[in-house]
Amino acid sequence: MLHRRVFQFLIVYLLGIGLLFGLKVVLNLSDYVIPGPASVWQTGREEFSRYAGDVLDTLSVAVIGQVLSIMMALALGVAGRRATWFGSFIKVAAFNVQAYPIVAIAPILFILLGDGYLTRLLIAAMICYFPLLLSVIGIMSEPVAEIEHFYRATGRLRWQLEVKIRAFENLHKLTTVISGSATLAMAGTIVAEFIAANAGIGYSIRIALYQSDLSKILAALFIIGITLSFYQGLLELLGAGVKRAWTAG
Repeated sequence: MLHRRVFQFLIVYLLGIGLLFGLKVVLNLSDYVIPGPASVWQTGREEFSRYAGDVLDTLSVAVIGQVLSIMMALALGVAGRRATWFGSFIKVAAFNVQAYPIVAIAPILFILLGDGYLTRLLIAAMICYFPLLLSVIGIMSEPVAEIEHFYRATGRLRWQLEVKIRAFENLHKLTTVISGSATLAMAGTIVAEFIAANAGIGYSIRIALYQSDLSKILAALFIIGITLSFYQGLLELLGAGVKRAWTAG
């Protein structure tokens, strides 16, 4: 599973960079516009250690932001699973908040909280939580009729058991959504760093952009992709382990 994730990324990355080099040849673009393979390789070797550290810094923020978004989504999703006034209010509030693009909200956060760690964390969580919330509400709103009917008929169905039954029956979906949300958390953190932060790989990409150095950007994208592939693979392995342990229990 882990190797498959990395292999799939390598295919996508090589296809993308191959298309870029092909465009360079077809349009006869200079190395200033699109650098050659040798230049990208050399830059990657020179910047690997520094960019790897930046990516790990970004990943640490993204992981914590993702954990916060998962906790928020689970809490609000469980609370909003029923077709009550409160459940409807949670859904409407979530939709309204998400209607504002993050680029409109981010400047407010930077003004109030500065360009440090907390702002990056909040932006990562905000971008990540909405798809999670929709998935959790969808899963928790769908009854598992046969099982729930048995416990309801015996008078033992409490809301905690109801949530546990629905989560177990849809554990594969939850694992897939949580694994996919890692991409959003990482993207949110990079966006925050790119806009105005002073650390992380997004900040390094912004500096490379100001320098018009595409080689550095391509090197950064490669390290981001490899790191994110490993992290998503680990999440999938963890989800499979949880399902096996839950089934055995």
